[in-house]
Amino acid sequence: MDYKIVVGSSCDLTKEQQAEINHATVPFTIQIDGEDLIDDETLPLDTLISKMKKSVGAIRTACPSPQHFLEKYKEGEHIFVVTISSRLSGTYNSAMTAKDMYLEQFENKFIHVFDSLSAAIAETLIVIRVKKYIDHNLSLKEIVENTEAYIKEMKTMFVLENLDNLIKNGRMSKLTGMFAQFLHIKPILAADGLGEIKLVEKSRGTKKALKKMVELIGSEGSDFSDRIFGVVHCNALEKAHYVKDMVMEKYNFQDVIVTEAQGLSAVYMDDGGIVVAF
Repeated sequence: MDYKIVVGSSCDLTKEQQAEINHATVPFTIQIDGEDLIDDETLPLDTLISKMKKSVGAIRTACPSPQHFLEKYKEGEHIFVVTISSRLSGTYNSAMTAKDMYLEQFENKFIHVFDSLSAAIAETLIVIRVKKYIDHNLSLKEIVENTEAYIKEMKTMFVLENLDNLIKNGRMSKLTGMFAQFLHIKPILAADGLGEIKLVEKSRGTKKALKKMVELIGSEGSDFSDRIFGVVHCNALEKAHYVKDMVMEKYNFQDVIVTEAQGLSAVYMDDGGIVVAF
């Protein structure tokens, strides 16, 4: 099949996945203290983290425009798009607007936009699943239906070392966030299945929080042999492998992958953050 999977830079693919999967990335723009940073391969993670730590104001992000998506839609006969949750960003709307623009301007073609209802490594796993269905020669209808079902079943959880950016950007109340940081409480957060963030558990200290997060996986089932477990970290490779080792020892996932956050994910995860999805 002649295809292209289009993603925003919120999708954290490994270098190997970038080489193996026929994809195109449209970048977010990250705004720090009046400076616009394009979230692409030219933005080093250490530079971004340094700028975030020095910033006292809210760090803003701007989603890709419809025109960004429109250009990528010209690159394949069959286009699959995976976006960050529509509840967290306007990216899904941009992708859908671009689809309408394409179909008005050019010939009819297959374009399907998936709302991940999540972010970061969850988007990565969705891309992997779409690629699997393509490789297995499923019909377009089957790829869409199976992927949409997979998205509805997905779980995303995260433990952040620093809550500053969530507080600054209104994702967590200032009072709750400051109270948690003062008492060294690490909230275990999760996607609520509808595309928003919820608090699922609290723990004292990072290691205890990571252990508790891994324990919570068991409440979602006991047989994960047909699923991949994904971990994305922001400058926290040791913690990512700590989680990976616990998961591999405790559960029977088909595979466990570890990747590093790109710019958009790093903004909300902040230095030391961990996000998992399965």
